[in-house]
Amino acid sequence: MESEGKIVFTEEQEALVVESWSVMKKDSAELGLKLFIKIFEIAPTAKNMFSFLRDSPIPAEQNPKLKAHAMSVFVMCCESAAQLRKTGKVTVRETTLKRLGANHSKYGVVDEHFEVVKYALLETIKETVPEMWSPEMKAAWGQAYDHLVAAIRAEMTPSN
Repeated sequence: MESEGKIVFTEEQEALVVESWSVMKKDSAELGLKLFIKIFEIAPTAKNMFSFLRDSPIPAEQNPKLKAHAMSVFVMCCESAAQLRKTGKVTVRETTLKRLGANHSKYGVVDEHFEVVKYALLETIKETVPEMWSPEMKAAWGQAYDHLVAAIRAEMTPSN
């Protein structure tokens, strides 16, 4: 939801996201990898989008470059979600939305890829904090992810 250009993320949604992120934060490296393994199970061809996986003899789950990338993606998704209500917009650390948009354009990311990641992210969170999981939490995380994706898409340049 947006109101006059500002994102409306309720106090309840924020509490659900912040509470679950505080539990998951300490395991973000492991959870990021779990997220990407789930993505590759759903969409095996997604591996081909990563040059460091394409010709690597190392299994994806042991690839140090994937581990680093996976953790940064997971942390970015979660931290931007936790900041949503506070800032009223998507904020990302250690990178810019412009760069994220440019990279996603360069590698041919399309709507379906974002949907696979959303599903994998929600499943990863659900499996990690099952005692906290609820339809409301799923909706809060889903909405936060959708706002992050919208911000990235806004910076993606159409390929010619």
